[in-house]
Amino acid sequence: MHTSPGYSFAEKLRQELDTPLFNPLLKKWVGRGELDYEVYLKTPQLLSLQSGETERVAHDELMFQVVHQAQELWLKLASRETVELVAELDRDALWAASARLERVVRIVRGLSSELGVLETMTPDTYQVIRRSLGNGSGQESPGYNMFRKAAEGLALAFERLLARRGQTVLGIYRGGPDDLKRLCEQLLDVDEAFQGWLHAHFQLVRRTIGVDRSVKALDGLPTQVLAGRMTLPLFRSLWDARVELTASWRREGGHAPGASREGCMEGAMSAYAPPMVSGACPMHAGLSSAPRGDS
Repeated sequence: MHTSPGYSFAEKLRQELDTPLFNPLLKKWVGRGELDYEVYLKTPQLLSLQSGETERVAHDELMFQVVHQAQELWLKLASRETVELVAELDRDALWAASARLERVVRIVRGLSSELGVLETMTPDTYQVIRRSLGNGSGQESPGYNMFRKAAEGLALAFERLLARRGQTVLGIYRGGPDDLKRLCEQLLDVDEAFQGWLHAHFQLVRRTIGVDRSVKALDGLPTQVLAGRMTLPLFRSLWDARVELTASWRREGGHAPGASREGCMEGAMSAYAPPMVSGACPMHAGLSSAPRGDS
């Protein structure tokens, strides 16, 4: 095939993608905004929300906008699902809440994966895009602020549930009802996923503009302050319970590494209960000489 020196296959393809495409299976034109799929999802409006080809300051700006717009949509969904969680906890519908918590966890974990796409952008390219972002910062994100607010409401709903059941977080982990323990673990999954997303954002900032006291984000704050935000929990009482459990932990009642456990009922003694009566288990007598390091 002979082409002129100025012919560009890429340019031809780019132009084709900007026009309606004929789907031979459907025998219909897709992209005119007339098909049910396009009408329902409002694809003409959705796909026009990004800067046009001639408006972008860099090729990667399309990726930058798409990822951030997608994050806002997912955060909107996570926030609305969290509102439903509040309603479910308030009516003691723990099975329904458990299923919805799994959904929220998957959504928030997906946010971290999406940010990974932006890591393919080199820092010099981002510095070009950055000039056109004004003073914008992640703190201005409607989705981020919505989800934080929704999570606050969920934390209060959790407290109301515990009050109705006459339970505390610490008591639940010391032999309380299994359904509440499962709920605690799933709430922690959400919190851990959220903090993981914040950490992914921190790492993205680190590899694009750097993290240092001398490096200012667009809002004027040093990027170093992002490190502290990563560990701010959504459900503090669940994390505090870990600290309290460890503070009241007792070494007595375990088994010396490598020693026989014959005659000892597995799990018969709580790590937080008073020590067993001497002689209840033949292995308890020699524990004082056991190694004392966590591994």
